[in-house]
Amino acid sequence: MSQSKTRPSTVSITRTLSPAVVVAVLFLFCVSPFLSAQLRPLELVSTAWAPFTNPPGQPRFALDVVEEALHRVHLSATTTIVNAPDYTTALLSGKFDGSAAAWKDAERERTLIFSQPYLENRLVLIGRRGADVSAKALSDLAGKRVAIVEGYSYGDAVHLAGPEFVKSLGEEDSLTKLLSGDVDYTLMDDLVVQYILSNYPKESEAKLQIGSVPLVRRELHLAIRRTRSDAESIISSFDNQLRGMVADRTYHRLLHVDWIRADVTGDGVAENVPFNDRPGPREPLRIYSLSSSPEPTSKSGTSNKPGFYFGGTIYEDWASVPESYKDVNPKYPDPRQSSGSIFKFVF
Repeated sequence: MSQSKTRPSTVSITRTLSPAVVVAVLFLFCVSPFLSAQLRPLELVSTAWAPFTNPPGQPRFALDVVEEALHRVHLSATTTIVNAPDYTTALLSGKFDGSAAAWKDAERERTLIFSQPYLENRLVLIGRRGADVSAKALSDLAGKRVAIVEGYSYGDAVHLAGPEFVKSLGEEDSLTKLLSGDVDYTLMDDLVVQYILSNYPKESEAKLQIGSVPLVRRELHLAIRRTRSDAESIISSFDNQLRGMVADRTYHRLLHVDWIRADVTGDGVAENVPFNDRPGPREPLRIYSLSSSPEPTSKSGTSNKPGFYFGGTIYEDWASVPESYKDVNPKYPDPRQSSGSIFKFVF
């Protein structure tokens, strides 16, 4: 009896559904486990390197950018912070899906798929006001005492250079050592320099001399293990979000900068993008560039200069920007404000 009742009920259900719907339902049951696997959260690894990578609640600009871009393609990510000597082993061991802030090299490329660079580490020289900051290489600083943050991965160039490196506890401590005369110089990332200039304009003008040539330069990438089945699609989706995040000013907010130079149109030429369309009457003196690659040259052989991006339009120079864009709109939030705690420098 139980079989005779069960069978007709099953038949009646299938008769109420069209063949196309039945096929669709069966397809979803088949692919659901696959889709779940594809969308599982990324488990990433990094070292603590302010302001780029840190636990939540501390300066972690690179991780913030990557997590926002991944969120836009419906992916979440968590980053485990490990000691610098353990990083490469952890990254390549297979325990993690990759890293949100990785430098590219041949060994890592065999195991990982890399995104296009989304940020660039550029360490510039800072001295006390009046100091000579014209050095073009670390070897030019032989005999000088230079503060660097203990535990940061500055690359081989630091270990092979001539100055005496003095370890500090962080960016704030490096600046304190510089201003107190304990060191002759400090190396700071250009992003931190931008933060100092924006938040302490009078103090930095009076007390600091800032170099213009990066002495160490490395590009940052999102890197995903090749063994993860959706690695290529993750990297492709991530890359596709970057230009839009500059154009809609998400980058400005997460990096705490007023101006960014980046290619928002995809033509290979960078544009100067303000944090909103009414940044004020003065042309910016300093603009944070996402890349230090040289601008491509035009057919005539001249370099293409970055224009100014306002309201979806590119203006050739500051003089051609309409006056309506040169007012200050007090309703726009300060891009340097965010949920994370940022540096507190004492001059």
